[in-house]
Amino acid sequence: MANAKSQAPGKVGFVSLGCAKATVDSERILTELRVQGYDMSGQYDDADLVIVNTCGFIDDAVAESLEAIGEALDENGKVIVTGCLGARGDIVRDAYPNVLAVTGPHATQEVMEAVHTYLPPRHDPFQDVVPPGGLKLTPRHYAYLKISEGCNHRCSFCIIPQMRGDLVSRPAEEVLKEAEALVSAGVKELLVVSQDTSAYGVDLKYRSGFHGAQPVRSHIQDLTEALGRLGVWVRLHYVYPYPHVDNLVPLMADGLVLPYLDIPFQHGSRNVLKAMKRPAHAERVLERIHKWRRICPDITIRSTFIVGFPGETEGDFEELLEFLESAQIDRAGCFTYSDVEGAPANALEGQVPEAVKRERFEAFMETQAAISANRLAEKVGREMDVMVDEVYDGFIVGRSK
Repeated sequence: MANAKSQAPGKVGFVSLGCAKATVDSERILTELRVQGYDMSGQYDDADLVIVNTCGFIDDAVAESLEAIGEALDENGKVIVTGCLGARGDIVRDAYPNVLAVTGPHATQEVMEAVHTYLPPRHDPFQDVVPPGGLKLTPRHYAYLKISEGCNHRCSFCIIPQMRGDLVSRPAEEVLKEAEALVSAGVKELLVVSQDTSAYGVDLKYRSGFHGAQPVRSHIQDLTEALGRLGVWVRLHYVYPYPHVDNLVPLMADGLVLPYLDIPFQHGSRNVLKAMKRPAHAERVLERIHKWRRICPDITIRSTFIVGFPGETEGDFEELLEFLESAQIDRAGCFTYSDVEGAPANALEGQVPEAVKRERFEAFMETQAAISANRLAEKVGREMDVMVDEVYDGFIVGRSK
């Protein structure tokens, strides 16, 4: 009889949905699967079971996740569900009681326990099958680097803390060790992600650790400086505009990290921001944006906004458009508000009709498109470094700093 080492390894299919933080969760699960000898399959009918990493933030994401679970069950029959939707009560079990197991987000150990139950590992533990940087779902030249989990904010429209918990930061030395492994594996750009990048280290009280015999604090400024010394592009995402963010902009001006900030401002009206339980000082934010651009003229600012939030008046919306014009955001995304099960905003008065939400969305995007076009026009004629993502049909797709 063939022994366990000679048996074919189990094959696992994987569906990854949601944000960059969820992508990192998927990468960690995939890496652990390979470490334990499992093979990956890109086809439902070739897999012994399928893992679906879900998103549960807004209704559209819930629908997409449930559809993906249903498709995996129809095509394969053996499905393990993980991710944010798994943390939202019995939604998955009520829809699909025959899934094998359900876990919440950042639950690699729990997922692996479920895999072991339904597909016991068959592998040679002495064979190295994983590259130094782990398995990635991104192209080889860039990778997400997650520095913390969870969030301490209680925005009225958001249920992330309910699904992912309060802020839990990774020690700086652990983050830097992973970053070095990624760079050694050929990564040229590190995209720093978390739910609240600016708050990194608060829960650790900014304690110091040692990396390469050098002390390093678990603070976003210290971590950013250390990452910048690795010799690759470093891009910061999901940055809240805390006062100490001002200290990051000179690092960008000096070329240590990319002149790029991804900040979810969400709105420009004091009244709406207060209802959202967000910092309600748009005028101060504008002052700081102007200051950042004086220090680092090449800085690119990306953001996201919500229109049609309960209680949003025409005056509030006009304030938002005025904020856009004053801030001159380089790139912005917009969402129409929708209720999310468990969010306090669901109970707010003044629900905005869907038709009005759509009108405001279109007006927002028209305004922002003009701003983005003007900002890009200012770059015409300049020579810039670009990271090439792909080449196809004679076209080159890439990103600047």
